[in-house]
Amino acid sequence: MQIHVVRQGQSLYGIGQAYGISYEKIAEANKLADPSKLVVGQALVIPINGSYHWVQRGQSLYSISKLYGTTVENLARINGISPSSILQIGQRLYIPKRIKKEIETLLYVEPRQAIMQELTDEVVERVDDLTYLAMFSYEALRDGSLKEPPLGDIPTIATDARVLNAMVVSNLENFGFNADLAHVLFTDIVVQNRLFENIVRTAKRVGYSDIHFDFEFIKPTDRELYNAFLRNARARFHPVGLTLSTALAPKTSSDKTGIYGGIDYKAHGEICDFVTLMTYEWGYSYSDPQAVSPINQVRKVVEYAVSQIPREKVFLGQNLYGYDWKYPYPPETGVAAKALSPLQAVNLAIRQNANIQYDPVAQAPYFLYWDNEGVRHDVWFEDARSIQAKFNLLKEFKLRGMMYWKLGLAFPQNWLLLTDNFIIKKRK
Repeated sequence: MQIHVVRQGQSLYGIGQAYGISYEKIAEANKLADPSKLVVGQALVIPINGSYHWVQRGQSLYSISKLYGTTVENLARINGISPSSILQIGQRLYIPKRIKKEIETLLYVEPRQAIMQELTDEVVERVDDLTYLAMFSYEALRDGSLKEPPLGDIPTIATDARVLNAMVVSNLENFGFNADLAHVLFTDIVVQNRLFENIVRTAKRVGYSDIHFDFEFIKPTDRELYNAFLRNARARFHPVGLTLSTALAPKTSSDKTGIYGGIDYKAHGEICDFVTLMTYEWGYSYSDPQAVSPINQVRKVVEYAVSQIPREKVFLGQNLYGYDWKYPYPPETGVAAKALSPLQAVNLAIRQNANIQYDPVAQAPYFLYWDNEGVRHDVWFEDARSIQAKFNLLKEFKLRGMMYWKLGLAFPQNWLLLTDNFIIKKRK
């Protein structure tokens, strides 16, 4: 696969000619609504075997071979040149496909009031790319019972495709994560045992393999109580063949204060079979405009995580969405930014004829536009470049896999690059 960034005056037809592939195949791969319409700065995935590299000033066969994880001799042989060749600026080199690493993937699905056919169709489309499908969420109630989400045929579809179903249990109450609810579950042993019994019974009935706790905004004073809760859960789940996992808010230290103070990375790493890092929401619906998952910040979380948790237990979290902020920005106005998928963001840039820029520090794309009322908007989202940067980070730290939040947000480039970079492990 090749990532190509559109330049001024380029057409899809011309880009296809440059790579020896039809423009129709590029349009289909990127789900372009109108192949005749591109915008400067738009990143395209070119579905070819291997990729091409255009030599830049100061580059040599040695530096380019290191960039792509190959050798000078191999690069020279494939391109029919001498290993001692002096390269010319702009010279095109073919880069062969790299050896793929096997990883696991986990994708959350969040049905609301009912299962729509569209959601079921998306599950069918995605299951080949998944190790786990995580049903979000079963809400734990204060008496130890569970409020079940609509399921439809989704667990069966996953099982038939050799995907493991994960049962997400949350401390959501009235559409928000509730620390007091979590405290009740941690401290009332009768309620806690009833909850575990209901989880095991549900897991057997539906066919879940993993119990995945997504408890958020835990009180810092409940840190050890949460750890004890998880130890009790493991003792209950492992004997009946269920694994245990948790979703972890992004931390860069063992700080025991603040909204993430109740999360103990080291303890979760010891107790759980795996964890997912929620490495997103730096930019969020009530923040100032910025990247949702800037790689410089994500890297800090990963560095801390692997210092506390065995890296073979760690899933790197990735958002499948961006935001459109409208001026004047939060928090002053209290107006939420509008969430949109990467594909929606690109289509918006095309409609507004807004050049897409790329932040080299955050490694994330963004653009500005003014609406019909003359109000400024800032849009930050994900594209092929930003997701490839996350894949490179996963490889660098040798993590277990990728976690995605969530199904239903179109990002075709992610799935193309995922299978180009990795072999997806199936557990059954």
